[in-house]
Amino acid sequence: MRGQPNHLTAVAVSTGVPKHYKVAVCSELGKPLNIETRPRVEELSQGQVRVAIHNAAVNFADILTCAGKYQEKPELPFVPGAEFSGEVTELGEDVTSLRAGDRVLGLCMPGAEGSYAQERILPEISLYQVPSSLDYRGAAALMVSYCTAWMALKRKAKLKEGETILITSAAGAVGLAAVDLAANVFNAKVIAACGSPEKGAIVKQKGAHTVIDYRTESVKGRVKELTDGQGADVIFDAVGGDVFKDCLRCVAFEGRILVIGFASGDIPRIPANVLLVKSCSVIGLYWGSYSMRDPLAFKESVNGVLQLVKEKKISPHISRAFPLSQVNEAFQFVMSRKSVGKVVLDIASDASLNA
Repeated sequence: MRGQPNHLTAVAVSTGVPKHYKVAVCSELGKPLNIETRPRVEELSQGQVRVAIHNAAVNFADILTCAGKYQEKPELPFVPGAEFSGEVTELGEDVTSLRAGDRVLGLCMPGAEGSYAQERILPEISLYQVPSSLDYRGAAALMVSYCTAWMALKRKAKLKEGETILITSAAGAVGLAAVDLAANVFNAKVIAACGSPEKGAIVKQKGAHTVIDYRTESVKGRVKELTDGQGADVIFDAVGGDVFKDCLRCVAFEGRILVIGFASGDIPRIPANVLLVKSCSVIGLYWGSYSMRDPLAFKESVNGVLQLVKEKKISPHISRAFPLSQVNEAFQFVMSRKSVGKVVLDIASDASLNA
């Protein structure tokens, strides 16, 4: 029964499992990933769970890590990838919250092998049950984007109902998650900025009240116009560069600017005099670091997002799925800025991995 201690060394779905599994490997920074074969670990340690990975998400951070441009630089060679979904296939001793066959999602922590693999062995405490309303693709697309946005809006900005929020890069994975949460959970007035009418249409479907097209409109000018010159109460910026400068110019008195990332590749300098004059705050957030620095806050963000999924208030948008064997094409698709929301890798269904 679920919840009963498991005193067996391991419990598996079936016997006769393969002795090897496939992974995508970064052997040289800035070069294409390769599919390689790894020997399967035969025995699990206490508290460990073996998961057959169904899907893994492609995050911008994964691409930067493989290029050597991210703040975390794993030792070569390494298997990239963070978030995933899959099925529990085997339990180590004393695992009590899961059973073989459970659908789970989770995150591969920095320093460990990543999620671009057919299977992973993880500690029980790092896995979460997938809500029944999500398929494996949706589950893999959930954690990083939605938990980052949830923590930013709730813990950092303390976004209130009726406040106006500007979200830049609103068609990106974390931006679209922020639109979904801000509009449908926090009941804020959402101004979303993105780079095309096609992307804007999807952003509006997620709940944005107004969409600004970077290519044809001034972010500062439109925000000032839409707020009667007052500016946005909260700004959620994942772009940096000149866009961040516009954000500083259109934040309201005592407004809060959330620094989520630098998709432009340009890390801006912040003129402190503007912060003084506007009495505004600039707040950074690196959600992944909370897993080590504040595990309770990290877990709260995950459980909060999962509860909202169960209540059917939010849902991730998947732009496209690629088989793991086409991981390099998936990277190119994201880098070309063609994606809206999330891109995921199909792993369990990639027949070429078993050839």
